[in-house]
Amino acid sequence: MFISNNIKLAMKLDLDGAYIPSFNKSFEHLSFSFKKNFILLGSAHNHKEIKIKESQKIKLIFLSSLFKLNKNFLGINKFNKLSTHTYLNVIALGGINKQNRKKLKLTKCLGFAGISYFE
Repeated sequence: MFISNNIKLAMKLDLDGAYIPSFNKSFEHLSFSFKKNFILLGSAHNHKEIKIKESQKIKLIFLSSLFKLNKNFLGINKFNKLSTHTYLNVIALGGINKQNRKKLKLTKCLGFAGISYFE
C-alpha cells in the first residue's frame, strides 16, 4: 500500500512506500531513514520533472498524459522520447482504456495505471 504526498505518514504507518506527485519538488525526504523495501514512486510530465524525480531517488515514474487530451498530453512519440531520458522504469498514465490499450505496445513502458480503464 502507498500513500500520496506524505512520506512521513507512509513511514509511520509502515506502508510499502509513498507517491511523490509531479508538483512536489521537495528533497526533505532524502534525509529520512527508510526500511529496506520502502519504495518511492513519482510522476512527471516533461524532461525537467523527470530529472527532479530522479534526484528525489524515486524507483518508478508515471509519465502522463499518454492518451488523455489535456494540458499534459504527450502522445506516443513524445512519451517514447521522454522515456529515453530516464533510467527509471516508466509506467504510462492518462486516458488508457480498453480501446487504446493495445497501442501501449508502441511505447517503452513497463506497464500502465489508470482509473478510467477499470471503471
